[in-house]
Amino acid sequence: MKETYIELNSSTYTIKRKKRMLLDKLLKDSLQHYKSLFACDSDAIYAMDLDGYFIPLNPACEILFGYPSMEFSKLTYMKVMTLEHLDRALSLFYKSLEGKLQNFDCQIIQKIGELRDLNITNYPIVINDDIVGVYGIAKDITEIKQKRKKLRENEALYQLLMENSLDLITKSTPNGEFLYVSSYSKEIIGFTPDELIGKSVKELIHLDDLNDYENNKEIVSSGHGNGRITFRLKHCNGHYIWVEALCKPILNDQNVVSEIISVIRDVTEKKRTEALLLQSEKLSVAGQLAAGIAHEIRNPLTAIKGFLQLIEAEQDTQKTYFDIINSEMNRIELILGELLILSKPHALKFEKKNIKQIFDQVKALIDTQAIMNNIEVEITYLSNLQTLLCDENQLKQVFINILKNSIEAMHNGGKITVEVDTTESNQMQIRFIDQGCGITEENLQRIGQPFFTTKEKGTGLGLMISMKIIEKHNGTIHISSENNGTKIEVTLPLTR
Repeated sequence: MKETYIELNSSTYTIKRKKRMLLDKLLKDSLQHYKSLFACDSDAIYAMDLDGYFIPLNPACEILFGYPSMEFSKLTYMKVMTLEHLDRALSLFYKSLEGKLQNFDCQIIQKIGELRDLNITNYPIVINDDIVGVYGIAKDITEIKQKRKKLRENEALYQLLMENSLDLITKSTPNGEFLYVSSYSKEIIGFTPDELIGKSVKELIHLDDLNDYENNKEIVSSGHGNGRITFRLKHCNGHYIWVEALCKPILNDQNVVSEIISVIRDVTEKKRTEALLLQSEKLSVAGQLAAGIAHEIRNPLTAIKGFLQLIEAEQDTQKTYFDIINSEMNRIELILGELLILSKPHALKFEKKNIKQIFDQVKALIDTQAIMNNIEVEITYLSNLQTLLCDENQLKQVFINILKNSIEAMHNGGKITVEVDTTESNQMQIRFIDQGCGITEENLQRIGQPFFTTKEKGTGLGLMISMKIIEKHNGTIHISSENNGTKIEVTLPLTR
């Protein structure tokens, strides 16, 4: 029995030795043809005999495994592989000896003790239908593994943030169909993510806000930038809540928008607060104008009383007197109507309005205060006027706020010039130029902040609310100032 074992062992050794000689000859002949090609490859290219010993074929083996060529040729997986990956590497090596190509990831320990992640491909070397060894190609994927790990960590972190954010986070197609909805949807609009995925956000948006949403979607879907929009979303109970959405486009490999990420925040309370501030400012403006309006009403009332007395004495001139009375009564009606508009709360309503008519009505209100302060308000129209899609009452409030500030800044009287012009980019530009004391650079930076004011009895809300109104009209306000006056430029789109 012992002799038989020795014979088998000797026979196996002999077969392996012969196959090793065939392998060495093949590699020697192959290296003559491919040596220069192997030398340029950054991947480690090697062979392994039937016992698993490495035979380096290019310089990258020394670099990747960290052993000189002579040492490397005396090593097997047993020496270089980490314990965690050793069994699998050996198993796949023997499968290669069965004639099957193998590809796997593993981790090795270099001579200096550093760990490297590799992707290894093994395939059998066949000579005359006999497998004499295995070719191996090892690629260093350490950085790729680290990036994958970092990516997985980031994905886990993002998922954690999205699922625990107090904002609703969604991913949708460019057409608005939900692909992903964070769990906070239940808190904001009462729907679970499963109830929303596959639906279009347009099914939930208030009809009055759909046009603004579509315009914003076109900007985002074109990839020209992020979009910020405020609109109303339908709650599962049937009522609507105000939300603000910041939308960011995600581009595919063809640089085309494939998805849109949206961060949606409930701003219902914020809208209520803004409405209260707006109403407060309207009442403040109305109160400050009351003295001038009372003076303006008193004059026509005096005239009415006088002419009524004359009517009794002179019947012949009755028609002329009645014309004057009607004119004065109409003026009272106009002034009181404008005052009521300022103080009356109303929903935002965009209509096409003539800018000249708006300014005529604003001037009728502001002129009395201007005259009492020895100030002239001059309105100049520099181009052909077009109708403006706007909320007339809110624009009046903006213009009155700006003119009031200019009047209060001109302690020595003077002139306020209002220039109305249109630009080549289809916009209307309105410039308010006064001759007041100007605004310091420090204060200029703070204008528009809530409750910042340089007036003794001011609230600081006027310009903040004016800026908000212009923002709702998709416009801008720019303020510049020097010692001899201030210029405020309001820019509004002619189409919306």
